[in-house]
Amino acid sequence: MAKKPVPCVGSPAFNPATRTKDAEARSNALTLLEGDHLSGAIKFWFQLPPDDTWTYHAMTAVTLPQVQRIVRLGAANGMHAWYSAPSPQKPPRTEDGDKDDDDVDAAAATTTTTTTKEPPPGALTPPSRADVDDYVRIFQPTSLTGSALKAFGSNAKKGSVRASVAANLQSRRFIHPSAAGLHIPKRKATASLPPNPYFDFWAWSCRNLEWCGPCPESEARPQSHHVLPVFMHHFGCAVPSYEGLEILRAVADGRTVADMGSGNGYWAFMLRQHGVAVAPVDNAQSEWRVSWVDDTTIMDGTRWLAQPGSAGGKDMVLLMVYPIVGGGAGGGVEGGFTRGLMAAYKGDTVAVVGTQNHNGYTGFRDMTFDEYMEREQPGWTKVVQVPLPSFAGKDEALYVYQRGERAAKLAAAETSKT
Repeated sequence: MAKKPVPCVGSPAFNPATRTKDAEARSNALTLLEGDHLSGAIKFWFQLPPDDTWTYHAMTAVTLPQVQRIVRLGAANGMHAWYSAPSPQKPPRTEDGDKDDDDVDAAAATTTTTTTKEPPPGALTPPSRADVDDYVRIFQPTSLTGSALKAFGSNAKKGSVRASVAANLQSRRFIHPSAAGLHIPKRKATASLPPNPYFDFWAWSCRNLEWCGPCPESEARPQSHHVLPVFMHHFGCAVPSYEGLEILRAVADGRTVADMGSGNGYWAFMLRQHGVAVAPVDNAQSEWRVSWVDDTTIMDGTRWLAQPGSAGGKDMVLLMVYPIVGGGAGGGVEGGFTRGLMAAYKGDTVAVVGTQNHNGYTGFRDMTFDEYMEREQPGWTKVVQVPLPSFAGKDEALYVYQRGERAAKLAAAETSKT
């Protein structure tokens, strides 16, 4: 029997189930974040010792004190230069697309005192705090996401970064015309909602890093920020939104979600908070400081689906959160993770959380998940593509596809309207 993971390395007291329900702890962590004390907020919320020196590995290795020093530098050394005039040639990728290898600028992690406040050549003026706040508001449970996104665009100044972000997100947002039930209503009261601590920390990062969302002007940025490895180890690679979680609950329709490549289990944990049954499966290739669930099956996803008890996931929803690209230093075949699971899956509903631009961070180097489905999986019907809260320099979305009887019902309903 596999040994249960430690909920948080270096924190004997941390328990995800009880900590997320501690309203006072959340309030204290938010106060620390308001003062840009990320290190303090992480240590307080995860009940870590004051002198914590655990090393977070990505393309470089950083500790909480180092990350805090970089946060204090602010926009120096181009660390907030997320937006620039698009280059005619995309810079080459320097990482292999695996979950624990998001690229950050190693030079800025050093303890050097040499800084420059001059923005990099071609950098655009950062968005205003109001623009950042309005971007965050799009994804709050109290917002009707589609309407908030439209307002985000209609209130943008012509030619601004905000206008470009709004156009980018609106052009990609899609909910099948016959899937009215997937337009998630806003929540007027949030007291009964399951807490989403990742969203709290992500919202702070948007304000601190001067980020108001992805657009063509941000796609060319070759590096991320040193905050990201900390977020990844504590929460995961992508931030779940209320809309995204509720869409998954709706398409699951009472079925179990097979979370393949579940990582540290944050999405599985949050889906369970929303009343969804989840079977987390991961091969333990990546290292995480925090484990949100203690029942992950350590196994290759295709092997798990092939088990008699799994039946190819025929009566389950297949979920892939930040599927690895593969084919680089991490080994494997480029695109093999996604293609292998799609071939092994016998069910009718697949959901993917990944990039919706061409930075090649998830699934495939040269195409997005919807492009892959159009080219190689014509038997599936696109049901959903909605933006997710994206970390600075990223552009994430939730995709949902269906086939068989469920897809046929959508098609029939659409035909009846014409």
